[in-house]
Amino acid sequence: MSSTRLFILGALARRGPMHGHQIRQSAQTDRTELWTDIKVGSLYGALHRMEAEGVIETVRTEQQGNLPARTVYAITEDGGLELESLREAALRDTRLRPDPVDLALQLSSDMGEGELRAVIEDRHRKLTAELQTWRRLREAATPHLRGLEPLGFDHTLVRLRAEITWHETLLEELPRLLGAGGSPGTPSGDEENEENEGGEA
Repeated sequence: MSSTRLFILGALARRGPMHGHQIRQSAQTDRTELWTDIKVGSLYGALHRMEAEGVIETVRTEQQGNLPARTVYAITEDGGLELESLREAALRDTRLRPDPVDLALQLSSDMGEGELRAVIEDRHRKLTAELQTWRRLREAATPHLRGLEPLGFDHTLVRLRAEITWHETLLEELPRLLGAGGSPGTPSGDEENEENEGGEA
């Protein structure tokens, strides 16, 4: 599911025809890069592809002063159908995306407890700072939020708090999980014996 396509189609459906710069400004105003995987710089390329596919169309060209002429786009009937489809898919999708940190932990057998703890503590500090930043953003944005917008902020806050809690649990459990001088991904003595016995069978 393309968040960029969903954003462009949604912006044109809500606000009417716009040129690329207006769509980019809308993305910057909404701070979409903070709470989606949309890259503002990719919007222009997406507009050209979507026009070629017929989900948006050129309605006119505008020029102000010495500025370059700007193409104004509108959503088409096919675009409206795609918007409904993308929105439906996003609302119904409950899959948790894999986090590379989980795989990295399993591949950290060459790291000692001290080195790994330092990395996890650094992640914890960064996540805590990000949570504080989002709390300030939420407070500053509150007077301007409408409808369901506050829940978008709150969703991010809840997810950050969950991540911080998980990191705190990991730091607390590291000594036990690694054992005396152990490393992540290193099998315990019992596990090694079981593997050996399995190999002799």
